[in-house]
Parts: sequence; structure tokens; C-alpha cells
Amino acid sequence: MRNPKVVLSGLTSKAQDEAYVFERLYRNLYNTEFYFEAYAKLYPNKGSNTKGINNDTIDGMSLDRIERLIEKLREQTYQPKPARRIYILKKNGKTRPLGIPTFEDKLVQEVVRRILESIYEPQFSNHSHGFRPNRSCHTALKEIRNTFTGTRWFIEGDIKGFFDNIDHHVLIKLLRKRIKDEKLINLIWKFLRAGYVEEWTFHKTYSGTPQGGIISPLLSNIYLHHLDKYVEGYAESFNKGEKRRHNLVYHNLASRINYCKSKNKRDWARLTNEEKAIRLRDLKALYKELQSHDSKDLFDPNYRRMKYVRYADDFIISVIGSKKEAEQIKKDLTDYLAEKLKLELSAEKTLITHSEKNARFLGYDIRVARDWHRMKMPNGTKKRKFNYQTKLFVPHEKYFKKLIDLGALKIGSKNGWKPIHRPYLVHNDDLEILRTYNAEIEGLYNYYRLASNAHVLQSFRQTMKYSMIKTYANKYKSTVSKIITKFKINGKFGIRYETKKGPKIAYFTEQRMEKNSEIKKQSVDIIENTLLYGGRTSLIERLLAEKCEWCGAENVPLEMHHVNKLKDLKGKKRWEQIMIARNRKTIAMCVPCHHDLHNGKLD
Repeated sequence: MRNPKVVLSGLTSKAQDEAYVFERLYRNLYNTEFYFEAYAKLYPNKGSNTKGINNDTIDGMSLDRIERLIEKLREQTYQPKPARRIYILKKNGKTRPLGIPTFEDKLVQEVVRRILESIYEPQFSNHSHGFRPNRSCHTALKEIRNTFTGTRWFIEGDIKGFFDNIDHHVLIKLLRKRIKDEKLINLIWKFLRAGYVEEWTFHKTYSGTPQGGIISPLLSNIYLHHLDKYVEGYAESFNKGEKRRHNLVYHNLASRINYCKSKNKRDWARLTNEEKAIRLRDLKALYKELQSHDSKDLFDPNYRRMKYVRYADDFIISVIGSKKEAEQIKKDLTDYLAEKLKLELSAEKTLITHSEKNARFLGYDIRVARDWHRMKMPNGTKKRKFNYQTKLFVPHEKYFKKLIDLGALKIGSKNGWKPIHRPYLVHNDDLEILRTYNAEIEGLYNYYRLASNAHVLQSFRQTMKYSMIKTYANKYKSTVSKIITKFKINGKFGIRYETKKGPKIAYFTEQRMEKNSEIKKQSVDIIENTLLYGGRTSLIERLLAEKCEWCGAENVPLEMHHVNKLKDLKGKKRWEQIMIARNRKTIAMCVPCHHDLHNGKLD
């Protein structure tokens, strides 16, 4: 079997040529190594043990199971199961449908996703940031901050019901431009038309990609890649002029200042103190008037710029031009989406906003600073360094709503509010309560740490701290002051706990809430980015070892038993004690032992 890394690398190198058409891709689905790597990728995910419409989960994974799956694909009898549909709450109070495929469907989708990603990723736009390797919400926001300088108008774009309205025929047509392999195309058709089950009723899917499907984010990027290309071409034709023309008022004042300075230098020795004071006062007045004007003509009709950033189905466009031009851009985009991609821009969410006001993108407020403050530059001159720069801000209502959603804040009479205890955490142990609050605080900060006003999250942390203390007070039927005294360690709020290496202390987070533009990882994204595997993991080695980790039988086929969380194991049974001792959520067993475990006959 060919190493998947070699196969995918070869596809990526060929993909650099935009005219190259790929053939015979389907045969890679016969390679067991692809499924081992897909299994290792899916294994850590929280939903890997979640059932679809049947009892098929990651539990019981085996080489035999993979080989049976490959045989179905080889004979083209493989048929994806309908996804089990559930609904999750959106931030605006509405619900979003989420499809849960069976684990075997996830496995095949992951293999197909890796093949398609190798082909399309090299050609994707630099302005697309959603669900891509080494890109995230933060990379999109940093591009906005760094490139939207001087924006006059924002166009906030939102595609109406995008994931539910992707046209299957348009998508397949786009795929066929680069892929000449009908077996693979037919497999993607099967995924698109698999349907979903809701309240025990099967529903066909005639459009859209299943939200929750492994392959859906990549297919959506392939679909909207053509929007990216259209906007980039539009921007090239829209952009005009090398730089803005000079503001004559500003430069006339600058000339007068230079004339006055040279005149003062020439006459200074023979001027009286009173005359010197008058000339300095006049010069200072000229400087003050100069700083009230822009050096360039901001409304120069011969200078226009357009910038674009997209994250999934949300995009934002920066326009340096007139409102009429911004409206024309919006109209042209609306027409293109409707005619070429069969999509509709959401009228209520696609806004044209003047840069004096905030635009909203990915939960941040985007603002163009009108900052006339001057800073001294290294060469000694003073410059309005921050004027018309784009800045990112945490919206107040975001962290306020977060407190309410978590149940940590109560709105009282006259709009007063106060921290409250969270009843659903009271029955957790002390360490779990502390770590839950820390994770929630650090999670919100890590998302909003690019903001210029990230320090406002200190208010969020303080409210959370008192909510936590009140939760402990409710748990122990005590008071806030007594709880503070009880858990005070080295002047901080902390919990002592035992580990194999001895006693330790977990403290309430004191992380500094300050602006931090460093991007260490892309975990802020909803879907984890692609991982690259250099070789087999210990998980796969154990699966293929043909030695039961329970009874010790050798040269036997194995199945991998999975549990969601180690802490859910009570440790009453010996197999549970083994998993806890090894600190592993998996144990490789021969088929009889695995069956006995599920039938309660193992020990």
C-alpha cells in the first residue's frame, strides 16, 4: 500500500497547475492506510462515539471492519446512511440544523476530504480563512486590521441559508472541472443525496451540504472559491490610481510653515523677545491648523480601492470610494451569486456601513479610527500614526450575553445586575467547578485577545469569579466571605488536589486581559484544522498488534473498545481499572472479549 502522505503530496504538486485534470482518484479509497489515518484523526473528537441513525460508532473499530467497508466501495455498493438531524441554538435565538452521520460514513468522508483538500487547497484564495489548514477567525481578523486602512465604506456580506442552499448540480459541475473520475463524483453525489432522519421520518436532500458532515466545510469552500475569484477580479478592475492626490489646503499651509521657519531662522538674532514670541505664536497656530486637515484628498475620484475577506459564508468588503460605488458592488455581487451559484444574499444581514460606524464581523466590531493624536517618530517628526487605521473591538453585549447564557449573571430591577451561583455546577467536585470557570474565561479571552479593548474582559472575569464563589457558597451552605477565607492559598483563590506525583494546587485564572496579536494555534475555529500524520500512531499499532490487551491471546483479529471519558468509569470492574491505570480511553480486545464486555460477562 502506498503511503498516504506520498499520495497526497503528489496530488498537491500537480494541483499547482490550474489546468491539470485529475483522474483515477477513486482507487485511493482501497488503501487501508488512509482509513487508519482517518481513524486516528477522528478518534480524539468528542462526537466520535455519538450514534447516527443506527448503533454504528467508533467503538469496535477493527481491520476487518475497514476491509468490509473497502469491499463495498470497490463493488460500488456502499451507500451512506441518512444523517440523524438535531438542532442547535444560534446566537440570535434561532436554531441551526446539524446532521450526525454514522461513524463509517465519517470515516469515508474523512478519506475523501483529505484527497479533495490536496487538490483544491493550493488554489484557494489568500482571502478565504474558514475551515482551512493554518487559518482561522484570527487570521481573517488580522488581515482586516492590516489591510483595511482608510476604508470609507464596509459591505457586510451574509449568504442566506448558505449550507442548506448549495446547488448540487452547480457543485458537481465545479468538481468536474478538475476531477475526471466518475466513481469519485458518484460517491460525492451519494453523500449529498443521503438525506436525513428527523423524528423517525426520512427526508430527501435536494440541495445543500449536511452541516455536521466531515466533508461539508471543504465542499463549501470549493463552491465559494468561485466567488473569491470573481471578487478578486472585480477588485482589480475597480482599483484605480497609485496614490491619492495632495490636499492643496494642507500643502499650502505646509509651505507657509516652511517659509515662516526659514524667515525666523534668518531674522532670529535681531528680533526682540516680544517679536520672537509673536512669531512663535503665529507658527504654532499654523501647525494647529495644519493638523486639522488631511495631507491627501480623501475623496479623490481618481483613487479607489477594494479589499475582501471571507470566512465560510460570511464576508466583508472594504471600499475606498463613494457610497454609490459601494451599492453597485453589492448589486453586482448579488447578481453574480444568483446567476452563477444559485445563492441569495441576505437582505437583512448584508449591510453597507460608513466607516465612522462599527461594522460587525466574526463577533468583533470593526472600526476605522479617526485619531488626530500625533506621535513623535524616530526621525524626530510628528505624525498622526493611528489616523484611519482599522481597529478591532470587543462588543460590550457579547461578553454581557455570555454571562447571561452561562447563568452567571442576573438582571435585577432598574436594569441592575449581579453575579449569581450556577445550580447545575453545584454537584461537581471543587476542582471541576474551578476548571470550568477558568476554561470559560480563558476561552472568551483567547477569542477576543486581538481586540484593542481586550482589557474590558477583566469585568467579565471579575463577574465570573464572584459567580464561582457563590456557587461554592451554595454548595457548602456557606457565605461568600467564608468561602474566600476557606479557599485562600498564598493570597489567591485555589483548590488543593492529589495526583500520582503528589499534591498540587489549581488557582483561579489571573491571566492578563490585554491585547495580544500572536496566533499560536487555530483552536478558535469550530472545526479543527487538518492534522498531518508522519506515520502510524500508537493507536493504530495497538489495533494491528493482533494481541488482546485483556486475555493476552495472540495472532487474533482485534476490535478497539472506546469510552467517551475516563472519569465516567467507576473502576469497579477490572477492565475499567486497566483503562484508568493506563490513562487511555481505548483498549484493544479480541472479538470474544469485546462481545463479553458489552454483554456484562467480562469479569
